[in-house]
Amino acid sequence: MADPITFDDFLKVDIRAGRVTRAEPFPEARKPAIKLWIDFGPEIGERKTSAQITAHYDPDRLVGRMVMAVVNFPPRQIGKFMSEVLVLGVSDAEGGIVLLSPDHDVPLGGRMH
Repeated sequence: MADPITFDDFLKVDIRAGRVTRAEPFPEARKPAIKLWIDFGPEIGERKTSAQITAHYDPDRLVGRMVMAVVNFPPRQIGKFMSEVLVLGVSDAEGGIVLLSPDHDVPLGGRMH
């Protein structure tokens, strides 16, 4: 089990809903990955990231998909690409990442409660 945190610690993590607007292969990455551009609505705007999600996803099929992401981590340089958010997923039995997403339409930029 992970170390316990307080509810106030949890509230510091800003997790928002966004829609993938663009996705491209990221062949320069050390591990297979996909570059994503995600629209989080007018308050946050579009942010980009790379994600090691190639086991279950093709770039062409990600556009339009809703995802959940942490939007308040500092940007992180990944090769020549700047990752601005962290998309959330869970490992399957083989270690492939399955993205977390709302099961109904929600407003872009909607915050997880």
